[in-house]
Amino acid sequence: MSKKRSHHCGELTKQESGIEVTLCGWVAKRRDHGGIIFIDLRDRSGIVQVVVSPEFAKENFHLAEDVRNEFVLQVSGNVRLRSAETINPHIPTGEIEIVVTELEVLNTAKTPPFYIKDGVDVDENVRLRYRYLDLRRPEMQRNIILRHKVTKLMRDYLDNRDFLEIETPMLTKSTPEGARDYLVPSRVNPGKFYALPQSPQIFKQILMVAGMEKYFQIVRCFRDEDLRADRQPEFTQLDMEMSFVDEEDIMNLMEGLISYIFKGALDKDLKVPFQRMTWDDAMDQYGSDKPDLRFEMKLVNMCEAIKNSNFKVFKDIVDKGGLVKAINVKGYSAIARRELDSLVEFVGIYGAKGLAWIMVNEDGTIKSPIAKFFSEDELKEILATVKAEPGDLFLFIADQKPAVVAQALGALRLEMAKRRGLIDEKALAFTWVVKFPMFEYSEEEKRWVAVHHPFTAPCDEDVQYLSTDPGRVYAKAYDMVLNGTEIGGGSIRIHRREVQKEVFKAIGLSEEEAKEKFGFLMTAFEFGAPPHGGLAFGLDRLIMIMANRPSIRDVIAFPKTQSATDLMSQAPDDVEAKQLRELHIRSTVVKKEIKEIKESKE
Repeated sequence: MSKKRSHHCGELTKQESGIEVTLCGWVAKRRDHGGIIFIDLRDRSGIVQVVVSPEFAKENFHLAEDVRNEFVLQVSGNVRLRSAETINPHIPTGEIEIVVTELEVLNTAKTPPFYIKDGVDVDENVRLRYRYLDLRRPEMQRNIILRHKVTKLMRDYLDNRDFLEIETPMLTKSTPEGARDYLVPSRVNPGKFYALPQSPQIFKQILMVAGMEKYFQIVRCFRDEDLRADRQPEFTQLDMEMSFVDEEDIMNLMEGLISYIFKGALDKDLKVPFQRMTWDDAMDQYGSDKPDLRFEMKLVNMCEAIKNSNFKVFKDIVDKGGLVKAINVKGYSAIARRELDSLVEFVGIYGAKGLAWIMVNEDGTIKSPIAKFFSEDELKEILATVKAEPGDLFLFIADQKPAVVAQALGALRLEMAKRRGLIDEKALAFTWVVKFPMFEYSEEEKRWVAVHHPFTAPCDEDVQYLSTDPGRVYAKAYDMVLNGTEIGGGSIRIHRREVQKEVFKAIGLSEEEAKEKFGFLMTAFEFGAPPHGGLAFGLDRLIMIMANRPSIRDVIAFPKTQSATDLMSQAPDDVEAKQLRELHIRSTVVKKEIKEIKESKE
């Protein structure tokens, strides 16, 4: 066939009726209706019905008899309107069909291991092994198209505001403060290693020292960490840095960016400014620094209400400075005892040693194994504190460590909202979480470590405590949260050398160690660093939410599994001994040990 494709399958409408077209694509479905063959031809734009009849081309009809799903075809024919009773309202091309005059099989295909359609019920590992087939499915193509649209909108928005897109190195110096680095051996520098960047943090700060003022980059980042649904060993960020700005400047600019993206990609208008809350308030009210605000059910501090009770479990914890909190699960007093018992196991995952409950029956009576430990007045105060109404269920967690209460009750809040169907999947609940703690104490390392990274600026009023009380210091840090997922985070950076030195001291880095790890940044600061700050959005997480998908693997073309493997290409894999010798590496892990490691992971 000498003709070239004239149109895409999903673009044809009744306006093209009567014209001749040439289409290319894959066979989505073939139906033989006794003398006439119908083929649903699919390309990236969608599906159109093709009709092959011996009346118009006998040779084409015999060729179509052998066509099967996923064969690659090129067809030419005339667009005609379907009769009223055969219109398919479920597809954009449902009012027309193509009457074939020429047909060519460009390639045959084996029977796929799963159906190429939306909502296919197949193990994800099979989808990942045959990713090239999985990506043919319309819903997966929509995800990748959405990703393209979002990245283009990001570039347009930032370009219109005088940002420069600047690439930073992929082979960098290892700076082990945070997640583990992926290391790359150097052939020409025996025994030395590059690291793949966890983020372009140091380089973008140096770009500010270099006077670039407004930088951005859609960049690949790498972290050797344990994986889950919203994590990958390699991921993509929209990375940004700006000079001569404060937190308000950055947050306002980013709200504009996100609004621009949602309007351009999904035609959704967002209400700005977004809600803001401090880290302390987020942890106190929601038990999480990335609170899901699509439903209520705040955590309630019960210490005052139960401090004088005879319930020894609660009283001892409060007397020793611990914490007791509760959530009110509205209208759930009919919960089965078996389900309550399962919740005890659930909170145990997060370190809680137990779970207490009180329910108010529809007739106003109280049912609880702990009610007998409280006087009538104490019960009234408890019910008033949690704003009790008939039909409500109250779940309590108490622990000496406030972090355990927050983590366990925060997770329980989300779980109960899911069970009660309280989460509006179509809602978009944005918030900023601001003023994070600057440091947290690592029991394992017996030292203070940076919550974000050691270049985050402390709040002005807290600089005085860097050397005396690091746990009291808050940071000029901010995270953007959407529906309980952190989609972006950043901070104002330290630009004064003396403050940076104090922060290094606070996390236990001597001047020599700081110079060894970050010497080139500190040297750059000696030549006049402007005040600066920035933010990075997790592109994969953002697209996952915009596409309403449960996993970031659904919005990445070629993702890894939760064991950091690529089932399609079989990476990572063994390499030849010659390659190791060239890199001056000797493997001390024998095959038996490798097998044992794999078995232990399984």
